[in-house]
Amino acid sequence: MALARLFTSARVLTAMVAVAFAAVLAFAGHAIAQSASGWQICNETSYVLEAATARPDGQAILVQGWTHLRPGECRVAIAAPLARGTHYLYARTSAAHRGGRNQWGGDARICIDPNRQFSFENPPDCAVQGLEERLFRRVQINKRDSWRTSFAEAEPYTLARARQAGLQRLLDDAGYDLYASQRSIDARAIAGAIAQFRAAARLAPNASENQLIDALEVAARQRANQVGLTLCNRTRGHVWTAVARRRGEGWESRGWWGLNPGGCVRTIDEVLFQDVYYVYASLDSEDGARLLAQGGEPFCSSPSRFAILGREHCDQRYYDTALFTPISAHQRQGLVVDFTERDFLPPGAQPRQLQVSQSNAPDVVMQQMAPAHGLAPPTAPQGSGD
Repeated sequence: MALARLFTSARVLTAMVAVAFAAVLAFAGHAIAQSASGWQICNETSYVLEAATARPDGQAILVQGWTHLRPGECRVAIAAPLARGTHYLYARTSAAHRGGRNQWGGDARICIDPNRQFSFENPPDCAVQGLEERLFRRVQINKRDSWRTSFAEAEPYTLARARQAGLQRLLDDAGYDLYASQRSIDARAIAGAIAQFRAAARLAPNASENQLIDALEVAARQRANQVGLTLCNRTRGHVWTAVARRRGEGWESRGWWGLNPGGCVRTIDEVLFQDVYYVYASLDSEDGARLLAQGGEPFCSSPSRFAILGREHCDQRYYDTALFTPISAHQRQGLVVDFTERDFLPPGAQPRQLQVSQSNAPDVVMQQMAPAHGLAPPTAPQGSGD
C-alpha cells in the first residue's frame, strides 16, 4: 500500500468557515418562452454543479455528461427538437467544495462514468462496462422546442443570488476568511478576498466574473486535494473501501466506497488532525475477495452502506466485524493511499489481527513504498458513503 503524495505544508491554512447548507432534491420543470431552444438546465444553488442527462433514443436511452454549471448559470443540455416523453437528470457538486458531495436525483437507475466525459447507450449492467449506477430524476418533457429544469437547494435563490452565494462559497472553499472577526459575513471582507485572489491568481484586470469563478474552483479543488484522506485503486479489479477514525471520545467506521481501476475517492475532506486513521479494502477477483495483507484492528461494518459509532460488541449490535489497517498521518494535513495488486492476499487468505491500539500510535509501522506516479483524477469524488 503506497502512501503517495503526502502533503506536509508548513503554512497554517486559513481557518475554514463551515457553511452548512443541506442540498435537498428540488427540481422545477416547465416550458420556457426564452430564446434558448432545447432542454435548458439551470443552477439555482450556491454550488458548482456537474450534471448528467439521459433521453429516449428509439428503444434505447442515451446518457451523457458532464455539463458544468456555475452557480446562477443556465445551459442547454440537449438541443431541440426534443423527444416528448420521459427524460432523466442527475447532478453532483464539484469536488472543489468541502463537506462531501451533494447529489440531486430521483429513483431511475442509470449508468454514469464518474471520472470523465461520456456519451453512451445505457447498458443493462453498469459494472460489466466499468461504469457506476446513479439514481436519476424523471423529467416529463411535453414540448419539442424548449424546456427548462432548475436545480435548487433548501434555501431558495434566484439565479443572481445563487451566483453571489456561490462566489462566497468558492472563496470560503479556497481558504479565504470572509467573516473578518465577526459572526456574519462582511461585504468588505468579500471584496478584499476577491482582490487578493485576483492578484494571487494573476487574473487580468478585465477578467470576467465567469473567469473568476472558474479560477476559484481550480484553487478550491487544489486546496481540497491537499487535505484529507484519499484512497485510490491502482489494481486491475474493483476495490471496496471503508475508513475508521476517532470520533470525540469514541470511534466511527464508515463505508462503502466502490472504486473502479484508476478511480479515487476522498473519504475525509478535512485537515487530518489525528495521528492514525484506519482503512479497509477488498479486491474483487474471480476466485473471491482478496483482503489487505498488512493486517488490521477490528471495527464494525455492514454489508450495506454504513456509518457506525463505536467498535465494541459489533455482533451484539447486529453488525459484522472487519479488520481495518492503521495508517500513520502524523504531522500531515492530507495523504493519498494507493492500493496496488501486491497489497492484497490471495483469495480466501485471512489477514492477521493486530493488537488494538490504546493510543493514537499505530501498532505497526506501515511500509513506505515508492510514491505512485501520476495524480489522482481531478474529478475524484469526495464521499460520505454514496
